[in-house]
Amino acid sequence: MKLSSRLDTIKNKVTDHYDHIWDCCCDHGQLGVALLASHPKSMIHFVDVVDELMVELESQLQKHASAIQSQWQVHCMDVAKLPLIKGKKNLIIIAGVGGDLLIELVHSIQTRNSGIELEFILCPVLHNYMVRCELIEMGFGLISETLVKENKRFYEVLHISNQAAKPITSVGSDMWNLSDSQHQEYLNKTISHYQRMEANPKCTSRVSEQYQELIGK
Repeated sequence: MKLSSRLDTIKNKVTDHYDHIWDCCCDHGQLGVALLASHPKSMIHFVDVVDELMVELESQLQKHASAIQSQWQVHCMDVAKLPLIKGKKNLIIIAGVGGDLLIELVHSIQTRNSGIELEFILCPVLHNYMVRCELIEMGFGLISETLVKENKRFYEVLHISNQAAKPITSVGSDMWNLSDSQHQEYLNKTISHYQRMEANPKCTSRVSEQYQELIGK
């Protein structure tokens, strides 16, 4: 199974060993299935609230991954209520959901698991600036970040932890390579988007100017 550019980018960020990897809402389990092969010593958890999807996924896993059944579990549940395994190294991956929902899930997981290390790989659909600002407010730090283009759309992939010392920035730092034409395209589109939003007199935040400052760096 060939992963999409976005999921392949996420998979390549999983370089450390984790006792438990939680694949949440990630393209019907495709990412988790790939991680079964690349991380044979990790328990891969497939999580989604849609019962029909999880029944189908479990059926497929039983057919094609029967030899490693002890390595995976399927959970039909709200991602906000993940039963993280305390005292073990957990990685939570959330991709393919909107920025508002993504932040709601991260905040709920943080609230329910105060006092333990939380590590996420996040790939929101839209609202990246808002997501970053909320993550900063929640006290997360940056491990790495990558910009990826897939099917004419751009995605920001953020690897973060509440133990990471490097600050997250509201417009991104490490992900930019402005000698790359695709990165230039994404930056110009983002600036134009916020300039249109700021034409609304109710909008006082000059987000576009923060992105424009990247050009001068």
